[in-house]
Parts: sequence; structure tokens; C-alpha cells
Amino acid sequence: MPFDNPSELLGSLGLLSIVILMILSIFSVVSWGIIVNKFRQFRKINQEEAQFLQFYEVNPVNYKTLRNQAKNYTLSPSSMVYLGVTDRLPPSSDLYTPQQELEPQRAVQQPNRQYLEKVAQYIIQNQINHQEAYLPFLATTGNLTPFIGLLGTVLGIINAFGEIGIQGSASIAAVAPGVSEALVATAAGLFAAIPAVMAYNFFLSRIRKMSFRVEAFTIEFLNTIEESEKAFEEEEVEVAR
Repeated sequence: MPFDNPSELLGSLGLLSIVILMILSIFSVVSWGIIVNKFRQFRKINQEEAQFLQFYEVNPVNYKTLRNQAKNYTLSPSSMVYLGVTDRLPPSSDLYTPQQELEPQRAVQQPNRQYLEKVAQYIIQNQINHQEAYLPFLATTGNLTPFIGLLGTVLGIINAFGEIGIQGSASIAAVAPGVSEALVATAAGLFAAIPAVMAYNFFLSRIRKMSFRVEAFTIEFLNTIEESEKAFEEEEVEVAR
């Protein structure tokens, strides 16, 4: 017979089907919590990233001001790369570093480009790992919950056929209620899986775009450091002459 409301349908389910629906509900609730939290996180990251890059374009050589601004954008990957690289510049570098205010001027020492590139790559990877946090749960939900729902459906159909054997009737009226109850698990599994898969792919594309943007900034910034050091060295040579 048809069910007028969800409570009647749930009341007609067996214990095992109810357990499966509870498991699927947990997956769905946690997934939606991650999705909402990630949307907020990525919105904030994009805002801070855009603000820092805009400030960098306006003041590309004002290193002291840039460092002070970068400290305010802790969610911006480019800001973290900027701080991490400038923290590891030689104390005698003409670029602003905290050590320059504390130590006497030394002979000019060229920054190690390969070392700075490795530092930048480490920071970028660390930012990617931070942004990818909890995304594996979405992937697990998308892969696992349809099978959990299918398990509930198979068990429900088994119970339906068992009921047919007891009643001794294979009419539509006898089969339809049991089959409809069994398909509830499949629907619940898909309800949990589809948003999780869509959100997982969306967030991965955002992370990929973000990593490309940060890598482009890193290349430009390291080239700026190299050109600035060369210009400073040439100026020192001219003064010495």
C-alpha cells in the first residue's frame, strides 16, 4: 500500500535497513558540513589572495611595506610564499629582511635561487595540503555511499521475496511495497554521493587554479629578487670604481 508520509515508510523498514539509512545520513550530514565550511574557506582565501596580489602589483619593490601587509593575509598562499622566501634571504641582501635591521652590513651575498625555489615549492605544497583537508572524506562518500545504498536495496529485495514466499502470492500488490522500501536505500545513497562528488571536483579545480596562480607569482617574485640583486651588485661595482 502507498505511504502517506516518510514516518510510515521508516516505520515499515526493517532494523538492518534503518541502520543503513542512519549510516548514509551520517555520511550526508558530515559531507554537507565539509562542503559549507570549504565554500567559506575558499571564499576567504580568494579574497585575501586578490588583495595581496593587488597590493604587490602596486608596490612590487617596497619590501618592508609588503612584508607588513603580507602578515595580515595569512590565508593567501602567495602571501605565505612571499614571507617564507624573504625570511630566508641572506642577511646582506638588499631586500628587506628582519635581520637587516639587527645586523651590520656585510658583503653582498647572492641568494641561492635553487634553495629559494625549493622553499617556495614546499610552502605551496603545504598550502595545497591545507586546502585539501577533509576532501578525501568527500571522495570516500562519493565512492562508498552508492554501494552502501545498493546493499540496503539488495537486502530489502531479499526480504520482499521472503515475504512473497510467506504470503504465497507474487502479485504487484504483494511485491511493490517491499521493492519500494528497498529502493529507499539506493535513493539515500545517491543523495549522499552526488553532492559529495560534485563538491569534490569543484574544490579540486579551485585548488588547481590557485596553485597555478601561486606558481606564477613565485616565478615573478624570484625573478624580481634576482634582478634586484644583480642591479645592486652592479651599483656596488660602480661605486667601487
